[in-house]
Amino acid sequence: MAEGSLKDSARRVQQAIEAAGFDFEVREFPASTRSAAEAAAAIGCTVEQIAKSLIFRAETSGAPVLVLASGANRVDEAAVGAVLGQPIGRARPDFVRETTGFAIGGVPPVGHLKQPLTFIDRDLMAMTEIWAAAGTPNAVFPLSPEQLVALTGGQVADIRRA
Repeated sequence: MAEGSLKDSARRVQQAIEAAGFDFEVREFPASTRSAAEAAAAIGCTVEQIAKSLIFRAETSGAPVLVLASGANRVDEAAVGAVLGQPIGRARPDFVRETTGFAIGGVPPVGHLKQPLTFIDRDLMAMTEIWAAAGTPNAVFPLSPEQLVALTGGQVADIRRA
């Protein structure tokens, strides 16, 4: 999709991708991609291939923490906290908007107002192609798990709730 035809938030994500030296193409769908199940249905892939973006708040430092998890998994917050070295808690919608510049349901892995500490679900690494949110509830982009690590500088960790 041409960058000029993207909604503002999706265009910001496309620009952040390009500024990072990648050529992933943000795609907007008529159907919602807000949840992992909706995204998988709209794209035509499995729920496991959706890299859902979840923002948490580090309880000691107050820093934003981005967790990119397989759409099929629930996040073990204690495991993330153990890797981070401090507990994390759910972020309120205003914290998400203030630190990322995006609303819940479209938070991308890049282009945030404040660089988050980023953790990537190890289960995503088994996929050949994954899809990440791109700034709006109906925009996503495809990439490989290795490219997600390179794009975000995220740390791959075992963060799936058993």
